[in-house]
Amino acid sequence: MTILETDRVILRRLVPSDLAALAALYGDPRVRRYFPEGILSVAETVEELEWFLNGHPDFPQLGLWATIDKTTQAFIGRCGLLPWTIAGRQEVEIAYLLDPACWGRGLGTEIARALVQYGLRQLNLPRLIALIDSGNQPSIRVAEAAGLAFERNGEVEGTACAIYAIEARSALRR
Repeated sequence: MTILETDRVILRRLVPSDLAALAALYGDPRVRRYFPEGILSVAETVEELEWFLNGHPDFPQLGLWATIDKTTQAFIGRCGLLPWTIAGRQEVEIAYLLDPACWGRGLGTEIARALVQYGLRQLNLPRLIALIDSGNQPSIRVAEAAGLAFERNGEVEGTACAIYAIEARSALRR
């Protein structure tokens, strides 16, 4: 099921046949460099894949989605919108993770902008955030290019991160 499209990619629900491509991404130390848990085993990848097959279990309109190159139909990443409770506040994070072969082509920014528009306009969310390791400059640039601004340093599930945010009331005036 397609969730949204950009000029170059389709974001659709994950399916069991995505496992090999997802496991390859999650097993790549370059891709997982800024994730506190590091690379994931195939078993851990299976758990995550099963968790998101029908959207997030508690918020089915949210989740992590397969990212498919429109030209080649290749699985090139997983992106989406994830719910969090941070300091007692419900938040939704834009999440983007791409195969290193796709880095440097502007796809992350294209996807992040589409996620922001989808979250704020289609889902009518009041705001979106990005949780980023402060050393991950490429991810920070993507978040900023999508309209998110540094809000504060914080901690989520015991991991320090920079929190970037965009409010619907300011983004929809653009």
